[in-house]
Amino acid sequence: MRHVLKRAGLGVAAVAAWAGVMAGAAGCTAVGGTGGTGAPGSLGSPGGHASPGGQGGGGAKGGSSDDTIQVTPRNGAENVAPDGRLEVRVPGGRLESVQVRRIEDARPAEVPGSVSRDGLSWRPEPGTRLALAAKYSVDAVALDGRGRRSARHTTFTTLVPEHRFIGYVAPEHRSTVGTGMIVSFRFNRPVKNRAAVERAVRVTADPPVEVAGHWFGAKRLDLRPESYWAPGTEVTVDLRLRDVEAAPGVYGIQHRTVRFTIGRSQISRVDAEAHTMEVRRDGRLLAKLPVTAGAPKTTTYNGRMVVTELFEVTRMNGATVGFKDADGKGEYDIKDVPHAMRLTASGTFLHGNYWAEPSTFGSANVSHGCVGLRDVKGGGADTPAGWFFDRTLIGDVVEVVNSRDRKVAPDNGLGGWNMGWEQWKDGSALR
Repeated sequence: MRHVLKRAGLGVAAVAAWAGVMAGAAGCTAVGGTGGTGAPGSLGSPGGHASPGGQGGGGAKGGSSDDTIQVTPRNGAENVAPDGRLEVRVPGGRLESVQVRRIEDARPAEVPGSVSRDGLSWRPEPGTRLALAAKYSVDAVALDGRGRRSARHTTFTTLVPEHRFIGYVAPEHRSTVGTGMIVSFRFNRPVKNRAAVERAVRVTADPPVEVAGHWFGAKRLDLRPESYWAPGTEVTVDLRLRDVEAAPGVYGIQHRTVRFTIGRSQISRVDAEAHTMEVRRDGRLLAKLPVTAGAPKTTTYNGRMVVTELFEVTRMNGATVGFKDADGKGEYDIKDVPHAMRLTASGTFLHGNYWAEPSTFGSANVSHGCVGLRDVKGGGADTPAGWFFDRTLIGDVVEVVNSRDRKVAPDNGLGGWNMGWEQWKDGSALR
């Protein structure tokens, strides 16, 4: 899937109620592959979570021959053995200072060591063993024979054992999100001791509000308050998984804090029968836009959905979600769908549409299950789709009513708002 992430600028142009827009069959949508700004890949793509790439090269040689200060392991090395070679060297002059520290951890610690008598090398104290699954920094300062000072900063990470687990969390640290954002964890291994893991995840808010967790299977934990967050709320997620046993012999490795801010409230209500979408900002009606929703044989889900990804342009191929012709090819394959906003993991989007007749919008439902807004090829900032896209945040709520389909499942994307509070809390391992 090719995609371009959302542009940064937000226009403040006044909006008109775009009347009469589009007629003719419009192919709606689902994306194949991963990617995008927002929630974890498993929430934002049918293909599941994308794991971090790259293989480690622990114990590799130090810097290039041009480096005055040579560090082993090399800068950026991964999967370094805890008892592997750790050394800082200079070819001449002397090392003035060396500091090796464990970083990005709740308990940063300095590695004890010393510079040799000739001043040419630094090594850790005998018997020193680095922590597993940890990141380290090396900061060294050296003087050459003429007294000129040079410095070097490198980092490396140590081995992550096979029987360790980590959690991937949405939203991102320091992000600003909509009031419907649900904190969602995906774990890389099945969790059997759910109570211990849930106890190690703490979500607090300012102003305070009760937050409860709900497990969707053995690898996903979502957390939310009873109602949408209040605008301006500061949310802190403390992840204390290090040494927590998730399953027999499988231990966590993370100490991490994520903070995010709740922005303004924006809730959009799509009426599939009336072919309209009302956009409300902090309770005030901003616009009533004409839309096209799912056709009679490919209806749009009812219920409350949350925006998890934003793409200025993306490719949508029906074959990725089962819409295939007799020859096995997708019923549609649109390589440049503009202003695409993901609503479910199964492929429901709210997006721009330039290929249908303008009279379709506001009068007919012709999509494959998505909600379409009038747009132009390449995406226009002054079209209904462009206007809405530029005013949308990850975490904004889109609710669909009056569609001839079932309610969206609570684990399809961030659909947890479709569960009542007591039912939601019943899914906690701490009840």
